[in-house]
Amino acid sequence: MTTAIICTAILATLVFALGFNVSRLRGVTAKSGGSQLPSDPADRLFIAIRAHGNATEHVPTLIVLFLLVSAREPTWWSAALIIGATAARLVHAFGMLTASSLAAESTPRLAGALGTYTFGTALAVTAATSI
Repeated sequence: MTTAIICTAILATLVFALGFNVSRLRGVTAKSGGSQLPSDPADRLFIAIRAHGNATEHVPTLIVLFLLVSAREPTWWSAALIIGATAARLVHAFGMLTASSLAAESTPRLAGALGTYTFGTALAVTAATSI
């Protein structure tokens, strides 16, 4: 359960840090007279908004799965899945924030997305089979 709690705290911190980054960039954009609703995939505010949005789409479900699986199946396997899912979300956020444009694929974004889907699905299956 300790691994699940630590990884939950890491992902919660990630969501709040990404949200803070959006607020910071909104302030910078407002001072320069830029758009608060950018659509250019190379715009730093657009990238920040999408990085935060993507995290908030996946992190809550992962957190529930972390806590459920660690309470029902506290094995090395479940801990490995939890750590893998956490690493995948961190890699994905890094890949988005370091991209020059979201129009182009990047290895960290792809690896993070595939890791999220793989580890998330494995956690869901583990939760379903621990009944």
